[in-house]
Amino acid sequence: MSKNRHDVQDMTPEKAKELKAYSQAIAAILYEETPLEQLNTLEEIEQTVRQKVLKYVSPEIGVFLSKRSQGQPLVEQEN
Repeated sequence: MSKNRHDVQDMTPEKAKELKAYSQAIAAILYEETPLEQLNTLEEIEQTVRQKVLKYVSPEIGVFLSKRSQGQPLVEQEN
């Protein structure tokens, strides 16, 4: 099978573990910040998760991708 530039590269096990931990932390925050009445059905859960990910998580990923394409540092230093 040939690889092209759009194929996703595998992560190292260490990075996959780190990403999982961050994802679980994000999930915990989103859960804490969601009224229980929005979590009654699978459909409500799916809609709520999608809305919150689009509002809070995706923009940060977009910043990462933008910086990456511009060759800027990926992690901002805190002052």
